[in-house]
Amino acid sequence: MHRPFARIVVDEETWLTVATALAGGQAVLLGLWGDAQAVHMAMLEDGANEPVVTTFMCADGRFPSVGRLHAPAIRPERAIHDLFGLDPMGLPDERPWLDHGRWDIGHPLAASGPSARASEPAAYPFLVAEGDGVHQIPVGPVHAGIIEPGHFRFNAAGETVVRLEERLGYTHKGIESLMAGASLDQAARLAGRTSGDSTVAYAYAFALAVEAALGIEISARAIYLRALMAELERLANHLGDIGAICNDAAFALMLAHCGVLRERVLRVAAKAFGHRLMMDCIIPGGVSVDLAPAGVSDIRHLLATIRGVFPALVELYDETASLQDRTVGTGIVPPSLARQFGAGGYIGRASGRAFDTRRHLAYPPYDTLTFDVPVLNEGDVNARVWIRIREVEQSLSLIDQILDRLPADGLLRTEVGGAGERREGLALVEGFRGDVLVSVRLSGEGSIERCHLRDPSWFQWPLLEAAIKGNIVADFPLCNKSFNCSYSGHDL
Repeated sequence: MHRPFARIVVDEETWLTVATALAGGQAVLLGLWGDAQAVHMAMLEDGANEPVVTTFMCADGRFPSVGRLHAPAIRPERAIHDLFGLDPMGLPDERPWLDHGRWDIGHPLAASGPSARASEPAAYPFLVAEGDGVHQIPVGPVHAGIIEPGHFRFNAAGETVVRLEERLGYTHKGIESLMAGASLDQAARLAGRTSGDSTVAYAYAFALAVEAALGIEISARAIYLRALMAELERLANHLGDIGAICNDAAFALMLAHCGVLRERVLRVAAKAFGHRLMMDCIIPGGVSVDLAPAGVSDIRHLLATIRGVFPALVELYDETASLQDRTVGTGIVPPSLARQFGAGGYIGRASGRAFDTRRHLAYPPYDTLTFDVPVLNEGDVNARVWIRIREVEQSLSLIDQILDRLPADGLLRTEVGGAGERREGLALVEGFRGDVLVSVRLSGEGSIERCHLRDPSWFQWPLLEAAIKGNIVADFPLCNKSFNCSYSGHDL
């Protein structure tokens, strides 16, 4: 089993029954990943408070495609084929996803070992749209700004987008391959570098998965310090996003003010924990660094500063007509699509999906803290801004509660060692983008046999294609920034 949740090995009939339940909306897909000779699928049934993981053993190197019935599974299944060589039978889109044909080998994680690259990569067959005056606009993968690479192929009629197709995978780092055989400390460093803006969330989820596998409990002080780091990370990213979205609507004043606030958060994090992003501060067994002596007062002062400035910025956003004209009604994600794709974070909550792992799959200390999960139904850029605004307010309150309840002392790290037998663990943690999933399998000595890290962006990127349809090309940067999906976290 994946402690603390069940993992069940199923036959083809049961596998397809689960896929049918996903397609029918009775459950939400949390993750779908490969193994040397198996595929694993995590899902959450309606009304349940625990995920279930089903495993299908691929005796002949094949498995029934879930994507044939449930579209959110298509890209994960394409990635499984690229990495493991396992064949999803009936998959409606068989194009490669992570493998662009530039690797020296194929199927690098296959049970039989990687295969030699047989030929030069073929041109990627983008989907087309036909009609009078429809033309293509290629954007990327190299962009004008200092951002990660991704290719966007627009089909447009005049200025109106009739189809957008993404191609990602340019930042593939081989993290899941590097994880295999790594020690826990090495693997924790890798996990924290999956997506740099979510280093706390990934390290947090990895640590919880390892601790669940080994049955380890950590001190209350370490628990609260982890949550403090997570909320500081959320605060910094939301403040940065609010300013950046407004900047893409040609309102640079908000970018300047929000950028100052974000920088204040990062500087306080550096003083409190020794690193601006708090990288490598969360490790299996607890934390690697204690809060600096002046940390509490520094953070309290930061909260007071943000509370003194932020309401005026919210009012400025809300009362600037030219800004509202760009954000209201732009880039709409219908609630039905957010539900179908299990979109988490501000994207899901702006489209009516009130899911937050801190509340619905509560882990300490969030199971004892008081906070709201803001939800809107409009699903546009404006709604995604307002969800971020409300989450900034909630994070300020949560940090206050965490500081009030932080134990004065306690063991920073509980010793973590091998269990003498193979163990598995799974954890979900709420990052600023949404739920981060980590599944680990440990050897008897405690090293990593297999680790899968699933970014919330896997189920958010496809919705950007839907959100831009019917909008003008010039609104794409605005829509894209309001999503702010991770390239790096997606391109494992």
